[in-house]
Amino acid sequence: MTSPPPDDGHRSDVPAAGEHAPDEPASDEPARDEPALDRSAPDAHESDEHGPDEQGPDEHGPDEQGPVAHLLRVDVGDGLQLPVHVTRPGPPGAAEEGEPVLLLHGFPGSWRSFDAVVGGLVAAGRRVLVPEQRGYTASARPGAVEAYRLDRLVADAVAVLDAAGAQRATVVGHDWGAVVAWALGASHPERVGSLVALSVPHPRAFGAGLAHDREQRLRSAYIGLLRRRGLAERVLLAGRARGLRAAFAGSAVPRDVVDAHLAPLSSPETLAGALAWYRALRSRDLAAVGAVTVPTTYLWSDRDVAVARGTAARCAAHVTGPYRGRTLRGVSHWVPEDAPDAVVDAVLHPPAP
Repeated sequence: MTSPPPDDGHRSDVPAAGEHAPDEPASDEPARDEPALDRSAPDAHESDEHGPDEQGPDEHGPDEQGPVAHLLRVDVGDGLQLPVHVTRPGPPGAAEEGEPVLLLHGFPGSWRSFDAVVGGLVAAGRRVLVPEQRGYTASARPGAVEAYRLDRLVADAVAVLDAAGAQRATVVGHDWGAVVAWALGASHPERVGSLVALSVPHPRAFGAGLAHDREQRLRSAYIGLLRRRGLAERVLLAGRARGLRAAFAGSAVPRDVVDAHLAPLSSPETLAGALAWYRALRSRDLAAVGAVTVPTTYLWSDRDVAVARGTAARCAAHVTGPYRGRTLRGVSHWVPEDAPDAVVDAVLHPPAP
């Protein structure tokens, strides 16, 4: 991702808008754009459309037959704990079908981003794990920017799988959560049965877009503000968080869910935890994510204001396993809320080898 250096005197390796990423690998072939998101079937491009392991006291279900939910608290080291919202098929003791599903949210979303997705997955027999990620919860909000490096975010996801007893899972990530999902799939393929990335393509594809695609640099220019300590917090929280709320304009996200997303980010101190993801990122972190070998679906929407079509089209080059790319027409950046059925379908029907 791209930005000027933050205003604390620290020089980031991430290039400013208009600069080239200094360590972007030549293998991204910047002069060549993929002609389409899906390199296989032509009809696949379009869509019509808080103690550790705490379970007992928090376990509940709407009725004897309905889903059962509980809160799992996962130790991720350094005294930090991630609350993980777990929902499984009911009644208690009901058999699960297929792998658990790990859902990773982005910015400025929250674990509630997947509200409309969880029901469909549980109805299909899947156990669903939705963590409140590092920086978005008081129990895991370290002050040092270095604590938000990409490798730490990936380690958090692995810790969630371990604590949930999930040797493998389908991993779904939206926005920043997609970056973590891509990195997890590349570095720990044995833990990822299949991968579903929403909005953001493979990090090397995104890095190539930043380095060589003027449209992508323009769309990502806002990230420069997000990396400026103090200034970003003031701008985004002014006028009852008007700047944060603007991110949801034109989406189907209900106002009460927007309120829920922004509640943990309502002060400069708490917002800084979420913004630390941007402030910790270096261009070499994007370039270091290897090719993904697991079955992968990438959903990009044609009303996404953050990711350009040309950047999305670069994604297929970085997946060596079975791959499907789809364009969701008339859908905003907020794919889990705008097109939850497409997300559920992608989880339940990964591309075949």
